Amino acid sequence: MHVSATVDLASVDTGNADRDAHARASDLLDVEKRPTMTYRSTRVSGEGEGGSMEGELTIGDVTRPVTFAVEFGGLVDVPMDGSRHAGFEATGEIRRSDFGLDFTPGLLGDVVKIQLDMQFVEPKAA
Repeated sequence: MHVSATVDLASVDTGNADRDAHARASDLLDVEKRPTMTYRSTRVSGEGEGGSMEGELTIGDVTRPVTFAVEFGGLVDVPMDGSRHAGFEATGEIRRSDFGLDFTPGLLGDVVKIQLDMQFVEPKAA
């Protein structure tokens, strides 16, 4: 199994509208030049209810390896359409400086925590 995801960086939501606007500006994320962030897994492994997902994160023209710890959240069968949903949470960290996002190093921390809440859907068997 491989995972890929693209995030529209203009959708960044920190819970504070002023901070969000600043995060999108040219001195931080610069969403005009770097509109998306893309992750592609290269290896997914697990045992029991945990595991890891290794892959490459691209922000703008910079790509770096990133590994996420993954936890299985559970399975749900949806009676309305017969599909099965599997939930997972993935957590990891990046350094802003690794991606050229080095605005005011003394003001903002270099380490950014990332949390992904994922849901995979298995369609109803034909």
